[in-house]
Amino acid sequence: MDLVPAQRQTLDQPLKSVLGPATAKVMAEHLGLHTVGDLLHHYPRRYEERGQLTHLADLPMDEHVTVVAQVADARLHTFASSRAPRGKGQRLEVTITDGSGRLQLVFFGNGVHKPHKELLPGTRAMFAGKVSVFNRRLQLAHPAYAPLRGDGEDGEEAAESWAGSLIPLYPATAKLESWKIAKAVQTVLPSAGEALDPLPEALREGRGMLPLPEALHKIHRPHTKADVEEARARLKWDEAFVLQVALARRRHAETQLPAVPRRPRPDGLLTAFDARLPFTLTEGQRTVSREIFDDLATDHPMHRLLQGEVGSGKTMVALRAMLAVVDAGGQAAMLAPTEVLAQQHHRSIVEMMGELAEGGMLGGAENATKVVLLTGSMGAAARRRALLDLTTGEAGIVIGTHALIEDKVRFHDLGLVVVDEQHRFGVEQRDALRGKGTQPPHLLVMTATPIPRTVAMTVFGDLETSVLDQLPAGRSPISSHVVPAADKPHFLARAWERVREEVSQGHQAYVVCPRIGDEDEDPGKRKPPADAQGDDAKRPPLAVLEVAGHLAEGPLAGLRVEILHGRMPPDDKDAVMRRFAAGETDVLVATTVIEVGVNVPNATAMVIMDADRFGVSQLHQLRGRVGRGSAPGLCLLVTEAPPASGARQRLDAVAATLDGFALSRVDLEQRREGDVLGQAQSGARSSLRVLAVIEDEEIIAEAREEAAALVAADPDLTRLPGLRTALDALLDAEREQYLEKG
Repeated sequence: MDLVPAQRQTLDQPLKSVLGPATAKVMAEHLGLHTVGDLLHHYPRRYEERGQLTHLADLPMDEHVTVVAQVADARLHTFASSRAPRGKGQRLEVTITDGSGRLQLVFFGNGVHKPHKELLPGTRAMFAGKVSVFNRRLQLAHPAYAPLRGDGEDGEEAAESWAGSLIPLYPATAKLESWKIAKAVQTVLPSAGEALDPLPEALREGRGMLPLPEALHKIHRPHTKADVEEARARLKWDEAFVLQVALARRRHAETQLPAVPRRPRPDGLLTAFDARLPFTLTEGQRTVSREIFDDLATDHPMHRLLQGEVGSGKTMVALRAMLAVVDAGGQAAMLAPTEVLAQQHHRSIVEMMGELAEGGMLGGAENATKVVLLTGSMGAAARRRALLDLTTGEAGIVIGTHALIEDKVRFHDLGLVVVDEQHRFGVEQRDALRGKGTQPPHLLVMTATPIPRTVAMTVFGDLETSVLDQLPAGRSPISSHVVPAADKPHFLARAWERVREEVSQGHQAYVVCPRIGDEDEDPGKRKPPADAQGDDAKRPPLAVLEVAGHLAEGPLAGLRVEILHGRMPPDDKDAVMRRFAAGETDVLVATTVIEVGVNVPNATAMVIMDADRFGVSQLHQLRGRVGRGSAPGLCLLVTEAPPASGARQRLDAVAATLDGFALSRVDLEQRREGDVLGQAQSGARSSLRVLAVIEDEEIIAEAREEAAALVAADPDLTRLPGLRTALDALLDAEREQYLEKG
């Protein structure tokens, strides 16, 4: 590392002027660190204690790891090699131990000389490399290492740099080991004193928290575990509070935006619709409707998440909200993720409304409106007619796919946007539809299982949330079971027998596969899931076309089997769904095109092949297609994942509960919350460094209260330069724009 001569550093100083261009380039490209402040906020992942050795027994395969261990044995082998000078090559095998297990390190060729001198038995060092398997034994090939004690210059330098009693281990990359990051942090740590504190003094002192410079010193160079805990408690509050202030400012700005209040007429369309309902709304549906109607009546835009179990009647609640807006002279648009779902919604809404959906037609009710469908595959004439109805305002309700977002689509007066299955749309797509109103329309977002980002935002209080946790009368329970096809093949045979039994009782079944089977690319090139193992890691996912053929000729011979997938022509898809809904098909073998909205009450069984290839929320959604009538539902999750794998644990969690919120927490714990203020819907990129959404809900809730009070008193944060600086660092231009879009 080329360290630049000592000088007074500022937090916004580029790292290349402090650490040298080579190191700074790696930090920027691989860790996203550009300034001294960025590096100070790159916190250790964990700490090693002197005298306590890492557990080598728990090393993960194929991951880059850092371990602290002692050399037990080192042997230099000579072997014949055509590539080496004089025809002889060298291999150094070093065995390290930590008391819990042993690990072999391997060095070849010219790389053996330095470790051969330094890694003598008894030497204690840090080692970093990628864990692999050779001859059924774990090994690190050519690991980087740094001795922690020794007589040589390197040993002294390492011992000096780890002068504290705890060794910080940083999130690192193959190109920059943890101890090199630690060395860089040591260089910039004096500038921590320049850090402006984002927390108001009264808040910090009232809660007895460390000043920020002290917290940064203690997180990077702790002497005790208590130092670490104290620092983390303070830095968690920073993250929670700064995020909450960002969200509180956005909520404050939204209350300043104008929106047209939409109140239903006392004897209008909504009243007429309610009068013709053949059933009574659940208490939950009535409560949630009241919350939505209260929001619609205000003069700033509603921004509400409707979280409801699969089959809890979210569509009914959304339809009543749309009718209220039409009553008030506006239009409502429902955005659905697939054509199958858009068509299904259109059909069911028209059926539920009857003559109230026949505005301008013979036989239509006096206060009726028109309900139009808009999808990408519609014929030109039908499309022109739908677009005209939207422009003139004759159509009060439109249901569509991404086609609604296109530039040609114009509304007479868009008052409400309903987004179904929120996780299937990007923020830009939702924003494009909201932008079609002359004033910002109200927004209702619906989902059955919130994806990680949504759970995170909900915990952060960004969305007002309504929950439907009551199933309508007549819904049946669904039992779910994992079918371990690899270790218990007779379980799979029994699964097909169960499907036959359901059909013999007059019911129908779905079989779901991860792919279609007519793909052009080489299936062998398809990446297996991260936790796939053994043969499953090589085998491509099961496909609709192959499975349907196998079932029709084998276990389900004699039954009426049809297929459905996204690449079929729209008319063919619609015809297949109509036949299945009419009971003319026994078994539908499909992709996830049936994941949402498909409503066939007579379908009671579902078999999901390669279930480990699907996410938790997808499995929960798919399962919601059965048990929609009076007969109990059955969902069988077929997998070849090994019993102890993460994939199997995920499936066991799905089988154990029907609670969408509980499953969303499982999902969140497994996948992380995603970039809370950015576009990543879930996964490794996260704005959060020490804050964990699930564990730290209490801190987040308290921070929300403090932030709301602060923003109400001082929306521009004029008296808090440190907080404004922290917000600027959190909200780069892309995230600021994203936050405004919502």
